[in-house]
Amino acid sequence: MQMKYLLMAAALIFVVGMTAGRAMAAEARETPAWALEAQKRDRAAQGRAKFAELFKGGDGAYYTNGEELAEMMNNFVYGDIYQRGKLTDRQRELITLSVMTTNQTLDELKAHVKASLNVGLTPEEIKEAVYQCAPYIGFSKALAAANKMNEAFREKNVKLPVESQATVTERDRCEKGFQTQASIFPPGLDGMYRNSPENRKHMAEYLASFCFGDFYTRGALDLKTREILTLCIISAQGGCDSQVRSHVQGNLNVGNDEDTIIEAITQCLPYMGFPRTLNALACAAEVIKK
Repeated sequence: MQMKYLLMAAALIFVVGMTAGRAMAAEARETPAWALEAQKRDRAAQGRAKFAELFKGGDGAYYTNGEELAEMMNNFVYGDIYQRGKLTDRQRELITLSVMTTNQTLDELKAHVKASLNVGLTPEEIKEAVYQCAPYIGFSKALAAANKMNEAFREKNVKLPVESQATVTERDRCEKGFQTQASIFPPGLDGMYRNSPENRKHMAEYLASFCFGDFYTRGALDLKTREILTLCIISAQGGCDSQVRSHVQGNLNVGNDEDTIIEAITQCLPYMGFPRTLNALACAAEVIKK
């Protein structure tokens, strides 16, 4: 008899447990309001409209053979990413150009050079977005991108060569580069030079003269734009966390606020993927929190 009651009790506990488990599972599976709200937008229609605005005529021919993947990309890039935040289409295209140059997705870069012209960017601004990548990805990749950029310019009847935006000479490039770097990072490079072993001092010199002298001082793009592009270029490479954190701080120093930084990194997402995007956002949060 005692065994009978024990078995009945065990069965009751099992039934109660299963019922509670189902209730908890149902509660866990309930879709939250934000997810339901997100799918109400007609992002496909918005994406098609934005794509048509960016790519005139045959400018977007690169995407015609992508089938479902191209459709998924267009819905996400132009129906989601381009519809949020405060960045202008001009800013978005500059960021896109810099990330595609970094990634060496050159045929797609060519399409976005044309889109950039269509949204009102000048050839000089486009050229400088590509050139700004050189200190971070190396000359070989930057030259490959510049060649593809010029192909797009020729097809859009842009007169070549595009006017030079250089502002320094061989006599003042290091001085102006040092001053430019110090305006972004107030401690400047002098401490790096003084504290480096003799066989590494040249790196401080090259940073001043080459990175900040030859590139940051050029025209067409202002300092705030160059610094946000640099953050995107470094973020897209991955494995550069310390540099990402440094340039988050640099962006704050030159007047780019938290929202601008977050939106710029978000703009990179379709081209550099979630792992690098989330990593860059984590670096940004770490710096901004301090």
